[in-house]
Amino acid sequence: MKKFEELKFNIPPLKDLSTKNVEEHLKLYSGYVKHTNLILEKIEEYMSDPEKNTYIISELRRRLGFEFNGVRNHEYYFQSLEGGAKPLPENSKLKEEIEKQISSFDVWLSNFKTLAMTRGIGWAVLGYDKQTKQLLNIWIDEQHIGQLNGFEWILCIDMWEHSFIYDYATSEKKKYVDAYFENLNWEVIEENFKKVK
Repeated sequence: MKKFEELKFNIPPLKDLSTKNVEEHLKLYSGYVKHTNLILEKIEEYMSDPEKNTYIISELRRRLGFEFNGVRNHEYYFQSLEGGAKPLPENSKLKEEIEKQISSFDVWLSNFKTLAMTRGIGWAVLGYDKQTKQLLNIWIDEQHIGQLNGFEWILCIDMWEHSFIYDYATSEKKKYVDAYFENLNWEVIEENFKKVK
């Protein structure tokens, strides 16, 4: 089975998000890659006697969703910070689509930031449903609970404490949300939207 490989990201120094925080966060991403590969290896190993190892295999498969989504979620997140902060392109198709569904881009952004403040650990995600051709803001618990089938990610923010703990207390996560958007490369987000549209 082909192994999953850890991506490298070109993230410059960020405003109000320390290099230490980013480096520690990248180590966690690395761990998700490692554990995804390890689980797949172990499943293959235990499949030598599937009847005897049914329980172990089932639990490993259950864990795979958490680890695998931990890989992919973080890849979306870190790619959105590559290359430094860049504004939403003029004549943005994403902005145009948002404003078809909601009164204004600013209203959507305020709603998204409110979603990011959901109590608990998880992810705030803007995605696109191709069947209904609509954008949705959703909350993902942990790395995987609440994922919508066929829902294509466009933008996300990691709201686990590990994403900001070196810079902000847990009671200050709003500052982290604001800092994330100050550093966001909107050109990457626009490109994500073009790919799913």
